[in-house]
Amino acid sequence: MNKDALHTTARLYLCTDARKDRGDFEDFLDAAFAGGVDIIQLRDKTLEAAEELELLEILHTAARRHGRLWAVNDRADIASLSAAPVFHIGQKDLPLAAARTFLGKDTVIGLSTHSPDQVDAAIAASPGRSGLDYFCVGPVWATPTKPGRAAVGLDLVRHTARALRTAHAGAAGKDMVPWFAIGGIDLGNVEQVLEAGARRIVVVRAITDADDPADAARALLSALDAADAAGA
Repeated sequence: MNKDALHTTARLYLCTDARKDRGDFEDFLDAAFAGGVDIIQLRDKTLEAAEELELLEILHTAARRHGRLWAVNDRADIASLSAAPVFHIGQKDLPLAAARTFLGKDTVIGLSTHSPDQVDAAIAASPGRSGLDYFCVGPVWATPTKPGRAAVGLDLVRHTARALRTAHAGAAGKDMVPWFAIGGIDLGNVEQVLEAGARRIVVVRAITDADDPADAARALLSALDAADAAGA
């Protein structure tokens, strides 16, 4: 999968820590990619830079084996040194313009959004490689991976779907800006997220806590497929 595939086919995005407690990082990556995960981001605040670079090399190799994408969170220097194809930032991290200047035009850059104003700004900043390439909306439900971050609920997902339809009304042939719902999403509630208008999701525990990560990924993809078929 090349970087442009994020705009056309990538629907299932996974964030994972280094899995130090299980010692199965590489095996887990292979299982998740084999199950159909399109992008895996290493997000682990406990890592030192050298350790993160070593793990990113493992992630890079696994992604190449499966023809998938991989991402770095927050650290533009780490993203540059590891030649990450995807880089993700939060609202209080490195500003988008600075990240773009540092990483260049070829790196896919994504941004977290948590309010209607932030969503609207992300849509306005998404003209292609000179701006933002994708954004995430959430957390839809409260999640321990983001302690202290209030849940935004399904209303923000609905707002995003409406805002993008409006932004692209009459723009024949123009691709919709890729966006992902994130935060507490699992197989038990993913249909609610899809009914609210999302067609791409980011998950964490739905796969990282699964006994069989590949099966968990397949089940989530089946839900995404069903939503796509219903909307076709």
